[in-house]
Amino acid sequence: MNTHARKLLVIIGEAALEKALVRDARSFGAHGYTVSEVRGGGERGDREARWEADRSIEMKVICDEALAQRLAQHVLQTYAADYALTLFTADVGVFRPQKF
Repeated sequence: MNTHARKLLVIIGEAALEKALVRDARSFGAHGYTVSEVRGGGERGDREARWEADRSIEMKVICDEALAQRLAQHVLQTYAADYALTLFTADVGVFRPQKF
């Protein structure tokens, strides 16, 4: 079965950003996204989700490379100074390219 190349953009950040990130993804033209609650730790400490302000989310967007770059740049410029964020991309192959 043939696959079609796309980018997976993963944004891990504070849960307070969820609505803004969803709005941003849609406004940049993403066809869809997935958001999950996650736990972890890093240079800004551990996030164990024991209370509301300690929650983290992981947002995944599969899209073309140009959209992934534009969205990532926007997220970094808009939120990175004030929120804990990790962003990365990975190459993925999708079976139904019209969805992405």
